[in-house]
Amino acid sequence: MANTKQARKRARQAEQRRQHNASQRSMVRTYIKRVVKAIQTGDHGQAMTEFKAAQPVIDRIADKDAISKRKAARIKSRLNKRIKALAA
Repeated sequence: MANTKQARKRARQAEQRRQHNASQRSMVRTYIKRVVKAIQTGDHGQAMTEFKAAQPVIDRIADKDAISKRKAARIKSRLNKRIKALAA
């Protein structure tokens, strides 16, 4: 347990940041699920619409370090690959 006033404050801040980051990661997962659901229905247009909505959200959360930039790039690449396979 934190003993000094500064350490107690840092612990409070860390907990707030952890909860906020968890919320942001959850939001990203929701956007990803929407894209995957559109892909599974086989609707290329809907999948593209959902993907275009998800891309800036994924990038924004990666910029804030709630997820790593590499993971964001990997997610976008894999989703895009699946959408392109629908069109083919």
